[in-house]
Amino acid sequence: MEAPEDLKKRVKKVLRLLDRDYGGADCALTHKNAFELLAATILSAQCTDKRVNMVTPKLFEAFPSPFLLAQGRQEEVEEIIRSTGFYRNKAKNLIGMAQKLVEVHAGEVPKTIEELTGLPGAARKTANVVLGVAFGIASGVVVDTHVTRISRLLGFTHETSPVKIERDLMKILPKPKWIGFSHQLILHGRAVCIARRPQCQVCALRKHCPGAEA
Repeated sequence: MEAPEDLKKRVKKVLRLLDRDYGGADCALTHKNAFELLAATILSAQCTDKRVNMVTPKLFEAFPSPFLLAQGRQEEVEEIIRSTGFYRNKAKNLIGMAQKLVEVHAGEVPKTIEELTGLPGAARKTANVVLGVAFGIASGVVVDTHVTRISRLLGFTHETSPVKIERDLMKILPKPKWIGFSHQLILHGRAVCIARRPQCQVCALRKHCPGAEA
């Protein structure tokens, strides 16, 4: 079992290397405002950011505001977002999210985790993305598949559920790093620590990673 002080030192070293290699990491979802980011993040469930970015220009051309999306027809939204998968449920959530923004928040995207998670289709991960990227509010740590996998390899957590992984990461990461850490790990997961074929031999984090291949 790693001592807390040793883990703290290792976390610092990993963060330094992530800053060096992915210092400018940002959200990969294309958006112009908080509303677009919220909609794109809802669409990103079980779908790649690349695919979402192919779909959202048409979606936002047809529905550039919550007021217009709130009046959108289910069939029309479904047709636009069909290629993102689970399109019926996502279309329902997008329209419901826009309706609640209009009815409860005067068309503005709220800035609290409680209000955001009260919107259809917006779980904690979505809320953390919107708060961190759109408003610079460090409400928590975004936990996606890359963050889950690499955090476990690094020994930063041994949990499997996103909620418990986030709790562990919030304990060991300095709060100013909560927003950027996920973006950096996602880039690292795409470029080096690839799920099917991790490139441990060229990984800068290797000597600080208990899960690295021998």
